[in-house]
Amino acid sequence: MMKMEWCCHENAKDWGLLVLRVIVGVIFIYHGWGKLTNIDQVVGFFAAESIPLPVFFAYVVGLSEFLGGIGVLLGAWTRLSAAVLGIVMIFALLIVHIGGPFSGSELPLALLGAAAALKTVGGGKYVLMKSECICKPMKK
Repeated sequence: MMKMEWCCHENAKDWGLLVLRVIVGVIFIYHGWGKLTNIDQVVGFFAAESIPLPVFFAYVVGLSEFLGGIGVLLGAWTRLSAAVLGIVMIFALLIVHIGGPFSGSELPLALLGAAAALKTVGGGKYVLMKSECICKPMKK
């Protein structure tokens, strides 16, 4: 009987990326939907934080998290979705979480790391859209 080593299995990376995409996508969808369905509270929070154009940015953040989460979850425009979500997390860390306790920054930091990983390596084999970005060697 042959023992299967998951760490060495040819699809291990793709399964890992699928799990990462699903979890990160669900988290962003949840938070984006929460912002969109409570937009007045988000606008008030953004205004209290002195974020310029609080109505505009409340919608930008809510839609970015919701639609970006869907993109990551499905593997549709994974790299673009991850880039947008990473930018949202950078601003969240710099504007909302800076100066606060580290425990308040853990989720945005973890999501920034996940978004950076997905931006860098893509969504793996199990994606809705397979023709995202194909890296080709540059010719000299």
